[in-house]
Amino acid sequence: MSCLVLTAQGCASQITRRSFQTSDGVVLSVLDSGREHAASDKLTIALVTGWSMPASIWLNQLDDFGRTYYTLAIDPRGQGASQVPRDGFTAERRARDLEEFLDPLSNVLLIGWSLGAIESLQYVHMFGASRLAGLVLVDSSVGEEPAPPPGGTFLQALRDDRDKTLDGFVRAIFKSPRSDAEIAAMVEGAKRMSVDQSIALLSYPFPRTHWKEIAHAFTKPLLYIVTPQFEAQAGNLQKNRPATEVEVFNDAGHTLFVDEPERFNALIRKFAESLSRR
Repeated sequence: MSCLVLTAQGCASQITRRSFQTSDGVVLSVLDSGREHAASDKLTIALVTGWSMPASIWLNQLDDFGRTYYTLAIDPRGQGASQVPRDGFTAERRARDLEEFLDPLSNVLLIGWSLGAIESLQYVHMFGASRLAGLVLVDSSVGEEPAPPPGGTFLQALRDDRDKTLDGFVRAIFKSPRSDAEIAAMVEGAKRMSVDQSIALLSYPFPRTHWKEIAHAFTKPLLYIVTPQFEAQAGNLQKNRPATEVEVFNDAGHTLFVDEPERFNALIRKFAESLSRR
């Protein structure tokens, strides 16, 4: 299809959907744009979404970045238009999915949001950074102090009243108003996974220091974009890894790239241009 419409009208870039099969036989869906810019010597932008959310949440970025760069966004297993398998909802398997997604590419700027950020770190931990030109982590804990507050009763609430809990979660991640139809579609999409599968994605068995150590060891350019909930962690990451670039979105929700797309996109374009000069 020439244009997929979720949060914006009138896409300028051609956004298409394709799929690939993983090594364990799962069919994963990918949105891409700017294919005419694909070349081994040019930067490619790859986007990884967060817990239970579809790749189409990056629609604005696919449209914008696709005008200059080959840009892709993956629906992780169980999410968006990807297959919902019986298993594989672990950090290791999801990182391998990313490795297989990125396998045809080189010179990649990898951008991971929320759960997608720590899964991007797990990818680096398991497979190295040879394909990457740089890494952007968006509004996710990276193991620095202070630790986020405990999750409270969220996991139990998913078991007790999944519809209500997911509706509240999806509404809370946006600061900008979203239509009831859009919220409902995201809730229904999240319910394609079983409750146990979705909880497994929120229960990776690693100490917080695991993510910090991966970030500290990453030797290529790193940009950490956060809302105030992770501002103190961002300060500590920059202190402990001085080359880290940090940007704080004080007036946006967790989906800061949806709430303030112009600012977010300009920041990514500037970072991408700096990689080309290195």
